[in-house]
Amino acid sequence: MNRREFSALLPMLMAAPALAPTGEGQATTPQPAAPHTLETLASGQFSPGPPTAPPTATHISHHYLQGMLPDNIRLESHDSWQAPGAPHEAIGHHKHSEIWFVREGEATLMTAGVSRTLKAGDIGLCIAGDEHYIANASKTEPVTYLVITVGPPE
Repeated sequence: MNRREFSALLPMLMAAPALAPTGEGQATTPQPAAPHTLETLASGQFSPGPPTAPPTATHISHHYLQGMLPDNIRLESHDSWQAPGAPHEAIGHHKHSEIWFVREGEATLMTAGVSRTLKAGDIGLCIAGDEHYIANASKTEPVTYLVITVGPPE
């Protein structure tokens, strides 16, 4: 197995222990919940939901899961597609940490004031509290990436 093949598996490997079964039942699809009340996740398979923006948008995401793990840990996962030349997302900071796995293209990831170029197969990490954004680094090709967020309830 080479570095890129290992990188493709790393997000799933990192999340696997947190998805261990906590009781009976199968995976559930997150349901709309009241503020600050997220469904408890169970081990299983999660398929992407509908796009979060119209097909003409410059940034489109599909959510896979969002909910709570044991010990009051929030987990969320989605994939994103950004068009060539799209503006970067708003600079933000959160109580959770974020992991980006670039599937195709190149992304510019800014964390704590430092910009880095992530290529297909690379992983970027932003520790909770650091300001950050991610953007398509190309003016001619789209970028796609998987995002996993882990942290306290928000």
